[in-house]
Amino acid sequence: MQDLLAILIGILYAAGVYQMLRHSIVKLILGLLFLTHATNLLLFYVGGIRGAAPIIEEGSQKMMDPLPQAFILTAIVISFGIVAFFLVLVFKAYQVNKAEDLDELHWTDQ
Repeated sequence: MQDLLAILIGILYAAGVYQMLRHSIVKLILGLLFLTHATNLLLFYVGGIRGAAPIIEEGSQKMMDPLPQAFILTAIVISFGIVAFFLVLVFKAYQVNKAEDLDELHWTDQ
C-alpha cells in the first residue's frame, strides 16, 4: 500500500510540473492543483499509515500522530483559497485579452 502511494505521489508531482510548463493558464492552475494534492498525500505518507484513530482512547496503546492530519487540513484550505484567487485572475485576464494563452496575454492599464 505504501509503495503504491509513493508511486502515486511521484506521478502527481510529475503531472503537476508538466502541466505548469504548458502555455495555457488553465493548465497552469490544473498543475498547481496536482502539486497541492501531491503535497497533501506526501504529508499523509510521512505521517504514517497505521490504521489507528488520531485520538487515543483510554486503555489503548495504539495512537497516531494528529499533526500531519492537521497540516493536511490547513493545506487544503490554503490551496482552495489560492486556486479561487487564480481563477478570478484568469477570468479577468480573459475578459481583458480574450485569450488564455500565456504568450498572448498583454497586461496594460486601461
